[in-house]
Amino acid sequence: MNKKLPRIIPSGGYALTIEVCREVSRECIEKVHMIYYALLNKLNREKYEIIAGLSAITIYYDPREDNIGKLNKMIQGVLNKLNEYSGSYEELYKRREWAIPVVYGDDYGPDLYDVAHITGLSKEEIIRIHTSRKYLCYAIGFTPGFIYLGEVDDKLIVPRLEKPRLKVPAGSVGLAGRLTGVYSIESPGGWRIIGRTPLRMFDFTRKDPMPIKPGDYIVFKSITKREYEELQDVFIGDYIG
Repeated sequence: MNKKLPRIIPSGGYALTIEVCREVSRECIEKVHMIYYALLNKLNREKYEIIAGLSAITIYYDPREDNIGKLNKMIQGVLNKLNEYSGSYEELYKRREWAIPVVYGDDYGPDLYDVAHITGLSKEEIIRIHTSRKYLCYAIGFTPGFIYLGEVDDKLIVPRLEKPRLKVPAGSVGLAGRLTGVYSIESPGGWRIIGRTPLRMFDFTRKDPMPIKPGDYIVFKSITKREYEELQDVFIGDYIG
């Protein structure tokens, strides 16, 4: 990794970005998570908004109240102390494991058969492969609560749709390159949708509207349409898989 990184970059008049690396890799993402949780433990969470991306972190602040030089110094202090940790951010954050139930195919996963055509796999093989892996939550973003998960099995690597949909239902589970992810709310999107979870993935009325955090593990569980109906609108934070 470049010795000049990580580095702090001003981002407009109310944000600082920490460029952690210049590629998206598991090593990079693990380091992003370590810095992210170190910052959360150091900075006032009510005063600053800290967003972890795939290769960088952005800290939003109020320029009317904050001294940019002091904030920069605090962040640099956190970066300087990274070597005190053993190399795992579990010293800073105890990662959790989540199970997400999914109905695959048909109206719930309209792109499943296209994925089968592209990969040469059967529907059953796609489901088996997709549910057989434990995924790391790389980041949360794009829309509130959207989770980026990696990495998928090489056999499931498929390109995004050439023409994105204007509406993707909340709970949709998609594939895009080496990533899989879950749409937390209805939104436009270009991922290939292979299934849908009945769980409510994001709830702004909750104290913690999105309990899944970067660094957590996700496993997918194939369920029937009947089970889907029984679990409809259960909040992810209340679900015991």
